[in-house]
Amino acid sequence: MLQRLRQPWSDQRAELTLGALACAVLLVIVLMVIFVANEAWPTFQHNGLRWLFPGGNVDEQIGTMVNAGAKPPAADYHLRAWPLVWGTILTTGLAVFFGLIFALLASIFIVEFAPDRLRAIIVPVVRLLAAVPSVIYGLIGILVLVPFVGNHIISAHDKKSVEFIVQLSGASLLVAVVILTVMIVPIMIAICVDALYAVPRGWKEGAVALGVNRWRAMWTVSVRAARPAIIAAAVLACARALGEAIMLSMVSGSVGFAPNPFDGPRLFLLEPLRPLASTIVEDSESLQAPAVRSTVYAFALLLLFSSLFLSLAGFLAKQPMKKHGVRI
Repeated sequence: MLQRLRQPWSDQRAELTLGALACAVLLVIVLMVIFVANEAWPTFQHNGLRWLFPGGNVDEQIGTMVNAGAKPPAADYHLRAWPLVWGTILTTGLAVFFGLIFALLASIFIVEFAPDRLRAIIVPVVRLLAAVPSVIYGLIGILVLVPFVGNHIISAHDKKSVEFIVQLSGASLLVAVVILTVMIVPIMIAICVDALYAVPRGWKEGAVALGVNRWRAMWTVSVRAARPAIIAAAVLACARALGEAIMLSMVSGSVGFAPNPFDGPRLFLLEPLRPLASTIVEDSESLQAPAVRSTVYAFALLLLFSSLFLSLAGFLAKQPMKKHGVRI
């Protein structure tokens, strides 16, 4: 028996085994989505898709669900989760936007302009930073950035101008975006660096031979060829940002409030919020209440479909670029 196991696998056996494993993973994902959708159904049944829109104080609505008992009436399922959805869009969108710009410029520097000794240090450090637990970033944010913003950036006039709407303490959209950007940038840098290294060196050298400087050759040849991988990096970083809960719960203010751009850029960035993933974590202790459990599963289902949409959007965006791109 042992001797038989040591024999090399035939192509057919390897194909069937690996195919079965892939189908098993797919089946688990499908069953997970079905389970989450089934648990979330009461929220959709009583609210429809209106629960995604504004209306009332979402924290008070969730508090009503907690106290609703084992058999809550339909009215206790009332939910308008727009502040949480808006908070998720803001933190994820802004962090990925600024992070992608920084990651792309840093990758170009590492691949083309960094001295060999510096490159040998930067690349392992970047990969190490990509593996740092998010709670470490949250700890730095709540102990360093939040007090700094609360004591030095938020003025007494800022606090007074919105004191009847929301309290400004330093935990805010600004701090959340800064920490989240720092957290996802190493992932994007690691992928972009590998993508730029995968571009055939002769393509860039041909551009340089025609009189183009190194920066322009990198930007017009290497970066253009690596666009599919850059999009993949953005999608992966966006997926991690969507699912981030603990760190954002620590530094965002953890208030069901929708920052308003019409308050002005300054106040807009200093207002607190709470994204969907953080809400799931913070309400996990109240899952015994049926209305809260259904609502939390509805949040999870929305995050699952957001990840699916990101994957499809990234796949469709890469198709026109594959003809002249590289694969890593």
